[in-house]
Amino acid sequence: MLQEQCLWNMTAPNIDAYSQMSSDTQAAVCIIGGGYTGLSAAIHLAEKGVKVVLLESQSVGSGGSGKSVGLVNAGTWARPDDLSVSLGAADGERLTEALGQAPGLVFDLIKRYDIDAQATQAGNIHMAHNAKGEIDVDIRYEQLSRRGANVEVLTGSKCHEYCGTTSINKALLDHRAGTINPLAYVRGLAKVAANLGVTIYEHSAVESLEKVGGHWYARTAKACVKSERVIIATNAYTEGEWTDIAKTFYLVYYYQIASEPLSGAAAERILPYKTGAWDTRLALSSFRRDNDNRLLLGTVGGTQMKPKSFYQSWANAVQKSYYPDLPAFDWQYEWCGSFGFTQDHIFRVMEPDEGLLTATAYNGRGITTGTLMGKCFADYIVTGKRDSIPLPFKTLEEAKVGFGGIKSGFTELGLTLYHAGQCLKIIK
Repeated sequence: MLQEQCLWNMTAPNIDAYSQMSSDTQAAVCIIGGGYTGLSAAIHLAEKGVKVVLLESQSVGSGGSGKSVGLVNAGTWARPDDLSVSLGAADGERLTEALGQAPGLVFDLIKRYDIDAQATQAGNIHMAHNAKGEIDVDIRYEQLSRRGANVEVLTGSKCHEYCGTTSINKALLDHRAGTINPLAYVRGLAKVAANLGVTIYEHSAVESLEKVGGHWYARTAKACVKSERVIIATNAYTEGEWTDIAKTFYLVYYYQIASEPLSGAAAERILPYKTGAWDTRLALSSFRRDNDNRLLLGTVGGTQMKPKSFYQSWANAVQKSYYPDLPAFDWQYEWCGSFGFTQDHIFRVMEPDEGLLTATAYNGRGITTGTLMGKCFADYIVTGKRDSIPLPFKTLEEAKVGFGGIKSGFTELGLTLYHAGQCLKIIK
């Protein structure tokens, strides 16, 4: 029976809850948001002896960090050459190099602190679903291999073997990448941070943030944190009227559905090496298996104003497209999250005031980008070196997205029509 529940809540190790902040406190750095960015920053600051207080409005991993696909990918959606055009050659290459190393940072943290993140570093596959997609794969391979990235083009029988389908004839395998249980990872990061001396408060939403006399005051309903520095790490789950950073992206929703644990031919064939995958469709489909051999399908798009059968029909259509000889799956879990999006697929880093840092709009690459940016913020705070940040700061005004709500609405409408076309076999 299909349940509206995030699979990761069922399969991630439990951790002890953190208390709600009830009395005033002080720290060198106050971090707002208990996801990848905030917890990575907390860990890397604590490793250097910096006193940190972290405020989470709900519970650790309750935002996008606990709802993602769990693909640990390098780079951005934009091609490396496109980044160099958008940012300039020097900054584009610097960002490409930093994000190329980001999967290694994630897996190093998992290994170094023995985090039970159900990690598999077997690479991820970008599957070309048509001739245009095959051209894109070739372009990405050329640009990445020219920069020394460990990537490989799969064709013919090897491609069929890795993907588990003869519907895909060319794909790009990125050996740097892999998969994790995203909620297990973020909960593991919280445990590491707490063990390093970081004070974490849950259910402690910030209601105001102001600077007085050279110090920052982050106030919740019950208490206040006084600090020298603040990192706002709330991204797509920013709430409240105390900050304008939510205007620097527009929301895009992401839906996922998980099957029953697979066995037999399905388990042996579909992504047999436990790679993650996604295709080159305009409204992409993501594919992966978890530790229990469930197949997870995902796609951009939300669930509002859609019948309950809408995405189940979409999932069945995708299955038949890629695995037509397999019996229909029994779908067991479905859930939806959101991420911050920009039209150029480049995230934003801002320093709106002295001592205040934030990054937004990871464009669906939150695991690696968030973990990296947390470390970069920590390095910048400790050293004061601007080159700790891998791309130029933008002002809030420069970063703001005009008509964000309208763009989000039109994007959702377009995605709905696209998925309906897939279900009706108008779009292949």
